[in-house]
Amino acid sequence: MKIQVVGPGCPRCKETHKNVINALSELNIAADVEYVTDISQFAKLGVMMTPAVIVDGKVVVAGKLPTVNDIKTILKK
Repeated sequence: MKIQVVGPGCPRCKETHKNVINALSELNIAADVEYVTDISQFAKLGVMMTPAVIVDGKVVVAGKLPTVNDIKTILKK
């Protein structure tokens, strides 16, 4: 599983990245997590609003700070 957290490095984006790591840990799921901060890559990834979370190429969160439970629900699907 590949997860990308997309954001320019703002506090909400950093919190999203931390929540993704915590959700993976709580679910005991191994994943390749990448934090994309290069603004020129956002549109290429299909992200118009940050923070965003992409799971295996699909944008699953955009423009809001997901909680650990939000992310766990997404990953269980």
